[in-house]
Amino acid sequence: MPAALPAIIESWFAARGWRPRRHQMDMLAAGESGDHALLVAPTGAGKTLAGFLPSLADLIRNPTDLLHTLYVSPLKALAVDVRRNLLTPIEEMSLSISVETRTGDTPSDRKARQRVRPPHILLTTPESLSLLLSYPDAALLFSDLKTVIVDEVHAFATQKRGDLLNLSMARLQAINPALRRVALSATVADVDAYRAWLAPDGDIDTVTPVMGEAGAEPNVAILIPEGRVPWSGHSGKYAAKQVMAEIEARQTTLVFCNTRGLAELIFQELWSVNDANLPIAIHHGSLSIEARRKVESAMAAGKLRALVATASLDLGVDWGNVDCVIQMGAPKGSSRLLQRIGRANHRLDMASEAILIPGNRFEYLEARAALDAVEAGERDADDFRPGSLDVLAQHVMGLACAGPFRAEELLAEVQSATPYSALTREAFDHVLHFIEGGGYALRAYDRFKRLTQDADGTWRVSHPRFIQQHRLNAGIIVDQPALAVRFANGRKLGTVEEGFAAQLRPGDSFFFSGMALEVVRMDTSDLTVRATSKQARIPSWGGTRMAMSTRLADRVRAFLAEPGAWHRFPEDVREWLEMQKLRSALPQPGQLLVETFPHEGRHYLICYSFEGWNAHQSLGMLLTRRMESQGLMPLGFVSNDYALAVYGLKPVTDPASLFSADILDHEFVDWVEQSSLLKRAFRDVAVISGLIERQHPGKRKTGRQVTFSTDLIYDVLRKYQPDHLLLKAAWADARARMTDVGRLGDLIDRASQTMLHVTLDRVSPLAVPLLILIGREHVAQTAAEDALLMEAEALVAQAMRVD
Repeated sequence: MPAALPAIIESWFAARGWRPRRHQMDMLAAGESGDHALLVAPTGAGKTLAGFLPSLADLIRNPTDLLHTLYVSPLKALAVDVRRNLLTPIEEMSLSISVETRTGDTPSDRKARQRVRPPHILLTTPESLSLLLSYPDAALLFSDLKTVIVDEVHAFATQKRGDLLNLSMARLQAINPALRRVALSATVADVDAYRAWLAPDGDIDTVTPVMGEAGAEPNVAILIPEGRVPWSGHSGKYAAKQVMAEIEARQTTLVFCNTRGLAELIFQELWSVNDANLPIAIHHGSLSIEARRKVESAMAAGKLRALVATASLDLGVDWGNVDCVIQMGAPKGSSRLLQRIGRANHRLDMASEAILIPGNRFEYLEARAALDAVEAGERDADDFRPGSLDVLAQHVMGLACAGPFRAEELLAEVQSATPYSALTREAFDHVLHFIEGGGYALRAYDRFKRLTQDADGTWRVSHPRFIQQHRLNAGIIVDQPALAVRFANGRKLGTVEEGFAAQLRPGDSFFFSGMALEVVRMDTSDLTVRATSKQARIPSWGGTRMAMSTRLADRVRAFLAEPGAWHRFPEDVREWLEMQKLRSALPQPGQLLVETFPHEGRHYLICYSFEGWNAHQSLGMLLTRRMESQGLMPLGFVSNDYALAVYGLKPVTDPASLFSADILDHEFVDWVEQSSLLKRAFRDVAVISGLIERQHPGKRKTGRQVTFSTDLIYDVLRKYQPDHLLLKAAWADARARMTDVGRLGDLIDRASQTMLHVTLDRVSPLAVPLLILIGREHVAQTAAEDALLMEAEALVAQAMRVD
């Protein structure tokens, strides 16, 4: 029998001239059957309402005073936004259903009250849910919980936050076996993989897949610059005037940038050509929460004509007045592009409008590939991996705070979480003993003895102070050491990382929050500034760069191998590729093209591998080390998402010897262990696992103090316990997140079988974008920029000469 809406909800739909969509009724049917469900539906299709519809219907039919539904979001702001949107229909139907949020920003008195008198629907984040489970009354609070809704599941399922959430859902399922799990997303490539992630015990058949109705095809265009597509750069700033013209012609425009630094740069470029003085603003994760909320409110009220933003606004934005999205630089993946396109119009029956601004010629190919992928309905693949042990350690400690446990029972519960389904008893025992004493190299220190095992085998927290310590320090997101940016009156603008702040002196100026700021003074925690009209620099932020997805890379490779498709490209891009074909070669799909040539007293090796910036950076480090051992006198390397250039004083005549498979066994391990990569990864896992505290009661450690503490412990463990659980976890992070060793391995494997080595007498057309990067890393002065521009023009002239 088909699901039926309560009459009051039917009347609400009818009063607005709406009807429930098919996928909304399918979600209601899954709810009434008690089935878990995964909804994949385009932005604007009413996903959030579809997720909550079974809960609203059940609360209308079966009123309760207990917590009924838990909604988990990857972003605090998304929970706040959903609460606002959910309250509107509840109030319009006059329903006695309470909805509240619980995040890190929720006042402590409200948090305490929520545990005693919870709302019917609680909106939270993975970290806040984990903390709720650390209280002894958690079993009582969640005893009657009917549904967990995971929104934007693609944003964190494959990451450590997804590990934590999956473990928390396993605990909730243990408290109430009848609990129903629901996940929502607009951009899932492998539906079955997400069904397995969502299901208890990974039982895919228990999760009903619900596919949303297709919306209007998006209207997406690539902006062709006035003049020629640039040879280099990745910001798209050359198109500032054209972007401003698009903003002037529309009601509200979202301008997306791939990094915080680029967002600050693009805002300044747009402001400098904002002749009409239109209200535009900036939004990214390093700005203060007050600044972000102010901008979000202005956007919701229709007071802004444009907002320059980063991934901080990729998810959950529901601003109906946005009529265009502009992507500055290449989108790096079709799923990310689709997510951002969906921010425009936010209605299923209206085509979203978007414009891509490629930063250079390679990025033009990538933008075209992304457009084709969106039109073909192709999504980026998601890399599911085993659950992280540092996250498991945090979770186990949190559950111990709620009460004693037996290892065998907790192991079974943990194994029911799909990321940990293959966890062995031996690995689990290592986690327990790590929490018990820090490992044998640290066992002499009482501050690491957080768990105690009683004579009957039961585990419990060793001292109440460790419970407080856990709740103060739990969390998966590890911020980089940072200083608060403040005006002299104490008003906080946001944060910059210590590494950038260390380069500044009083009197220096930088752009932040859309303003030019001059440094007044600096101490261990604050950077005091004042507004200035002086020339300023753009801040830099660390972190892993987004790499072009493998599926987009495959499409770009296909473009290079299909001259018959080049008529779709601008004339200068066609000319570039045709000259490359004439003077050198174009790599075929699966082939690794390597060029070597001399240029201005140096010898260059260019590797066109299309494996992304992170993998190329790692390979550059390895190749220069191997060239050093072969006496080739390397000087350095540069890379982008598409290729790697290594240069030195002697020519490389046998590139195959540099790419042999043992490079990952020898040079890779040696390089990672000697570099700061492993220490950085160790810092993160030490904080997540609870070994190192971020803050004490009433006092937060500075980033420098945390780094100093983790460096000391790292050195001790490397020397006395190299097989320590956290060193293994750090290695896993360094390989996957920092060096992209999976794509690096694919590259090395491909090299031995498919390398095409072309020896040239001068630079090739395809190599120009890379060589232009050399010398640009720290350019600050206009004169130096002009000199580099002249050098680039000479380089282009050489490369594009026919003879």
